Amino acid sequence: MSFKSIVIAAATSLTLAGAAFADMSMIMVDDAYARASNKMAGAAFMALVNHTGEDDRLIGVSTDVAKRAELHTHMDMGDGVMKMMHVEEGFAVAAGETHMLQRGGDHVMLMGLNQELKQGDTITLTLSFEKAGDMVVEVPVDLARKPAAGGMKHSNHSN
Repeated sequence: MSFKSIVIAAATSLTLAGAAFADMSMIMVDDAYARASNKMAGAAFMALVNHTGEDDRLIGVSTDVAKRAELHTHMDMGDGVMKMMHVEEGFAVAAGETHMLQRGGDHVMLMGLNQELKQGDTITLTLSFEKAGDMVVEVPVDLARKPAAGGMKHSNHSN
């Protein structure tokens, strides 16, 4: 192998390695989906995977498909009563960890839908992070998904 071939092979390896590691230095969204609870409200769920070396926080969300989009959670009020609440401080996403937005827990609430959420549609959300900034994500509408369905698909990260 000539010196030129070795240099080209090394440069190619470094470029490919850099691309592989680039995804490991950001917050990724995995297994996202949205659904409507009725004609006026819906919710979005996903896994937030923090591949950065520092803690971050999801502090807001916006979308054109609803008059309001907020970060919500369910709080146990006792006696089997759950109450949905706006979480103004947002959701912590620790370095190297995953924070789940899921049914019955933390989630994105869509209030005053501007359009019906139909099976197979895609909605656009802008997630606002304290450190990582804004991230635009395309979220498929999946009205058929059951609450216990889904899970982490680490091989299918997208942002």
